[in-house]
Amino acid sequence: MDTPTPATLVADLIALLDVEEIDRDLYRGARQPGGIGRVFGGQVIAQALQAAQRSVEGKQAHSLHAYFMRAGNEEHPIVLRVVRDFDGGSFATRRVIASQQGQPILNMAASFQRPEEGLAHQATMPDVPPPEMLRTEMELRAAIADRLPERGKRFFLRPRAIEIRPCQPRSWFEPRPGDPAHAIWLRLAAPIGDDPVLHRAVLAYASDMALLGTAMLPHGVNWLTETMQVASLDHALWLHEPFRADEWLLYACDSPWAGHARGFNRGQIFTRDGRLVASVAQEGLMRQREPRPTT
Repeated sequence: MDTPTPATLVADLIALLDVEEIDRDLYRGARQPGGIGRVFGGQVIAQALQAAQRSVEGKQAHSLHAYFMRAGNEEHPIVLRVVRDFDGGSFATRRVIASQQGQPILNMAASFQRPEEGLAHQATMPDVPPPEMLRTEMELRAAIADRLPERGKRFFLRPRAIEIRPCQPRSWFEPRPGDPAHAIWLRLAAPIGDDPVLHRAVLAYASDMALLGTAMLPHGVNWLTETMQVASLDHALWLHEPFRADEWLLYACDSPWAGHARGFNRGQIFTRDGRLVASVAQEGLMRQREPRPTT
């Protein structure tokens, strides 16, 4: 089969995040076409944010806090119910319950603010190589894909609408303990329009990439380590400044703590000119199981 163009990949992602209104405050999120596994957490978060944004006028999303309760199934659409908890002069809050087949898979609370000015400061962007000096993650994956079984190779090399360029390329098959910090450049693979609501949804989707693995870096394990059971438990996103998701953004991640089969991760998202536009926090399951017995 022909590889989809970047424009096609991006159009498919935008269609995936464009929730369908079923009734007042009730929406349906599409399933990933051809999906056969667990729903990517960023998809559920982005669809829930899209549903919440449909119910608010004159205010912009500035934060969301989500809890994952069950793994979503890519074979089914996601039903999203919005609860209008509060509408004030400056702020509004919404809750979203995402369900599949009658069972909740995610609860999310989101806050919206009417734009206003105020005191301002921000952290400094890390000093990293520009994206033009780095190889794409797909190039790095293609170089080692022959070491995977055919089914795993297809998933590993699946074209994606988000282009990623790691600042510190990882070792997938021989991970070694290192510092609990890394950074990636990311952007949509093709331009989209100027709607800031859509750019926020795309960033919510992308904010679930590259974050959870940060807590595994000091321990010399990763997603491919057979003894590791890994899953997102919660996700928080704060949106600080305007940005474009189809322009390069630096996602700098660190993990200050892990323990009790959980890892805590933080992220800061900067534009190329150094503006801090979003912050992220996530705790994930990081359970080490007994190795499977050999026969």
